[in-house]
Amino acid sequence: MKKEELYHYVDHTALKAFTTWEDIEKLCDEAIAYQMASVCIPSCYISRVHEKYGDKLNICTVVGFPLGNCNTQSKVEETRQALIDGASEIDMVINICDVKNREYDKVEKEIALLKETVGDKILKVIVETCYLTEEEKVAMCHAVTNAKADFIKTSTGFGTGGATFADVELFAANIGKDVKIKAAGGVRSREDMEKYIALGCSRIGTSSAISILEEQ
Repeated sequence: MKKEELYHYVDHTALKAFTTWEDIEKLCDEAIAYQMASVCIPSCYISRVHEKYGDKLNICTVVGFPLGNCNTQSKVEETRQALIDGASEIDMVINICDVKNREYDKVEKEIALLKETVGDKILKVIVETCYLTEEEKVAMCHAVTNAKADFIKTSTGFGTGGATFADVELFAANIGKDVKIKAAGGVRSREDMEKYIALGCSRIGTSSAISILEEQ
């Protein structure tokens, strides 16, 4: 696959606690120049990015990030405000406490409520695979499918591990036909990107796309 095509899969990401406006402007300019799928940014910058770049950019943000263990209503309100500010994609973190308590129906209901909130916008569900057993991962594939979310996403990039090929293969075998896959966290090479796409990923979340594709 040509590198120009690989960029189209990338959610160009800057989510560190100390991300500056200068960092965000650089991220946005790069995403436009390389025609990336979106920029994934902290919600505090959405309105400013939307005002400056308008329709030139697809704005993604994160909700319940990075731990996911806040209450559902706070995720709903965070999502609503992000949409008002100009986001068109929401990456939500599930409540892993609920997963560990085997309250899978509760997780599914939360996802469904956020999908209802985003409407025709895109909802990606971060399940943070590094903390889950295989049984729990499969249960989350079913929850994401039943809740009619648009994507299942491996990781926040802030946990103890990121995407793995095995987890993407597991997702592909257990999600519904309308659910797409996003790999995030630990994507370090062009070969990684190409293999994740070959395994079924429609998006790659990384802050390193340009260094991977231009400098390696």
